[in-house]
Amino acid sequence: MKKSLAILVLILLCSLFLIVLKYEKITTAKNITTRNEVVFWTLQMSDFSSYINNVIKEFETQNPDIKIKWIDVPFSEGEKRTLASILSDTPPDLINLNPDFSAILAQKGALYEIDKNSAEQFVPQIIDSLKYNGKLYSIPWYATSAVTIYNKDLFDKAELKVPETYTQMGLIAKQMKEKTNACIWLPNISENDTMLRILNKYGVNSAENINSSTSVKVFDFFKTLYRKNLIPKETITQTHREALEKYMSGNIAMFQAGANFLNMIKENAPSTYAHTDVAVQLTGDIGQYDFSLMNFIIPLKARHKKEALKFALFLTNEENQLELAKLTNTIAVNKAALKNDFYTKYNGSDLMAKARVISAAQLNKVQPAFTPQKNQKEINTLINSAVQEILLDKQKTPSVLDRVSKNWKLLNNDNRTRPKAASRTS
Repeated sequence: MKKSLAILVLILLCSLFLIVLKYEKITTAKNITTRNEVVFWTLQMSDFSSYINNVIKEFETQNPDIKIKWIDVPFSEGEKRTLASILSDTPPDLINLNPDFSAILAQKGALYEIDKNSAEQFVPQIIDSLKYNGKLYSIPWYATSAVTIYNKDLFDKAELKVPETYTQMGLIAKQMKEKTNACIWLPNISENDTMLRILNKYGVNSAENINSSTSVKVFDFFKTLYRKNLIPKETITQTHREALEKYMSGNIAMFQAGANFLNMIKENAPSTYAHTDVAVQLTGDIGQYDFSLMNFIIPLKARHKKEALKFALFLTNEENQLELAKLTNTIAVNKAALKNDFYTKYNGSDLMAKARVISAAQLNKVQPAFTPQKNQKEINTLINSAVQEILLDKQKTPSVLDRVSKNWKLLNNDNRTRPKAASRTS
């Protein structure tokens, strides 16, 4: 009797154990399937997959309730695929974009507003440049700030010092051409927003002051250099990439670009690289420097906004910023990371490090920063068409800029109005 009772108790205990074990398995499986999955898009970052996967792994370890699903999108498809996803009901939770397109989405009310207190780890001037109507809709990821890459041999032959301002550049352009037969620079001023960024360095940044005396002075400055053949005729048609090729072939004495372009010069034109050095970016009357950004946005329809923001802030903390910078030679936007020796010290023989230190220092003086505006692409077209008209002397500068001002105001006042710009000259 006692033996039978003992066997019965043992059977009951085993059954209870199996029930508990099954319940735990069901609960664990349920927890796994209900983890918040943050869909994360980047733009052509597959070359750094090891870095990104390690960051994701570390984040998921620290946040077991969040899973990150990473998708890398080709750069050329970024805007198209982002727009299509945002128009749907299931967009990604976190998307890597450029500030220009991010601003367009913010203007359309398609983005989640980010609490300004979440941005305390970043350079304040950079955060200010990302705001739209005083509100923050994106988180910066990394920056670049162009330096002047120059040919020491050509400057030595011309017995000239490297200019630090556009005015200085204009004053030495003739001597450079006469003594070396090389142009001082190819400023590809009708590509994208190049001319607008130059104008911003003179305080010209709106429809109201695009036809000011200061603006006329800047346009006429380049017109004079162009007419006297002190900058290449291709200035009004060629791109930044083509300017790089002219620098590598010794046809221009200086080239403005991020530090990462030094590797291209070293690999493709080692003889030019041997005579290359770097200096600060050219400035205008105001004296501030220009910079470019890549950032993260969170769509308004995203399912996991808070989790996406948490991951974005983890990606951009001091440690992860420094690791990415060492892989890509970009500039961190995290304040603490910028104080690291990586951005403050270099030895004389390390040209890449010198450029990086100069670029990082320039981020301390970027106000007023160039900020994208409503209908930015159409504004770019207006300005770039004006550049071509003025440099080719088709019409007097004040008349061209008066028309630009009028059409710019139309773009600001009515989205349905699309003023026609003058035909681009090929």
